[in-house]
Amino acid sequence: MRNFKHILGTILMSALLLTSCSKNDDGDGDILIRPTAEDFNNLKDAALENLTQTFQFNADDGNVTLTSEKGVQIHINGACLTLNGDAVTGTVDIEFVELFDKGSMLTTNKPTMGTLPNGDKALLISGGEFFVNATQNGAALETTCGFQMQIPADLTGGVDNDMILWEGKIDQDGNLVWDEVREDNAGGQGGVFGEGNQYYGFFQSFGWSNVDRFYNDPRPKTTILVGVPEGYDNTNSSVYISYDGEDTGLANLDTYDAQTGLFSEHYGQIPIGLECHIIFATEDGDNWKYAIKAVTITENGVITFTDGETSVATEAQLTTIINGLP
Repeated sequence: MRNFKHILGTILMSALLLTSCSKNDDGDGDILIRPTAEDFNNLKDAALENLTQTFQFNADDGNVTLTSEKGVQIHINGACLTLNGDAVTGTVDIEFVELFDKGSMLTTNKPTMGTLPNGDKALLISGGEFFVNATQNGAALETTCGFQMQIPADLTGGVDNDMILWEGKIDQDGNLVWDEVREDNAGGQGGVFGEGNQYYGFFQSFGWSNVDRFYNDPRPKTTILVGVPEGYDNTNSSVYISYDGEDTGLANLDTYDAQTGLFSEHYGQIPIGLECHIIFATEDGDNWKYAIKAVTITENGVITFTDGETSVATEAQLTTIINGLP
C-alpha cells in the first residue's frame, strides 16, 4: 500500500507539472507566469470602481442638480423616474463616472473609438466620457423625460462646435464602442451644443455617453500589427494607440489573430506618418504591467513588444505616465 501511494503521488505530481508547462512553458523550459482573463478584467473593474462617484436624492423633490468632482452638473427630474413603468418615490441612488484623460480611459478600458456609417471604427476626440446610472434598492430605474448635463469645456481644451453626442455599447469582447446619437434614435431631443465655456448635453437614457467628434487627418491611412510577449492575447492584455498632441485621443487595437499572435484594428484608419505611442497593458499581481513605444506610423508597419521592455506600476502611476505622453 505504501508503494502504491508513493507511485500514485508521483503520477499526480508529474501530471500537474506537465499541465503547468503546457500552459506556461516558453519553449526553453522556463515557466511563464501570465494573468488570466479574470485577473485582467478585475484590474479594469477596480479602476472603474475607483473612479465611480455616488449621489443620493429624493425623487419627490422633483428637479435636482448634482455636481461632480470635476464640476459637471447633472440635472435630473425625479418626477420622471420609473421602475417597471411605475413612478418612483423616495431615495434614489446615482452612480456617475467622468473620464477626461487618456490615462483613465486606458485603465478603465474606455478608449475613444466611434462607429463609422459603414460599420468600421475610427478614433474620436472627446469632450468627456460619462456613465450615469440611477437605481433604487439595487433595481435599475428609467427616465421618461431624459436628463441634462452641463460640462466644463476647459477640461478638454475649450468648446469645439463639431462635437456631437454618442452613446456607448459594450460589445461581445467587453469593449466599449461609441455610436452616434441621431435624431431618429433620440426622439429628436438628444444632442449637445457648446456655449461660452460649457457643453450642454441632453440625454434620453442612462448608461454610457460621450461628447465627441471624429479625428480628422487627410493623410493616407493604413493598418498596423502589434506583437506582444508570449503568453498574452486579447483576453489577458490590450494594446492601445495614444495620438500625440491629442489629450483625449486613445484608440485600441480591437482585433487579435490567434494564429499569428498579432493585434490589429483591421479597418485601415491610422494615418501614415502619424506620431504616436503604442501601449501594451496587462495585469501583474494586482498592478499594471505595461510597455510604451514612440512610433511614427508606416504603411503596414509591425511593432513588437518583449518581456524585457515591460515595467510594473500602480493604477495611479500608470494613469500619470499615460497622461504625461505628448
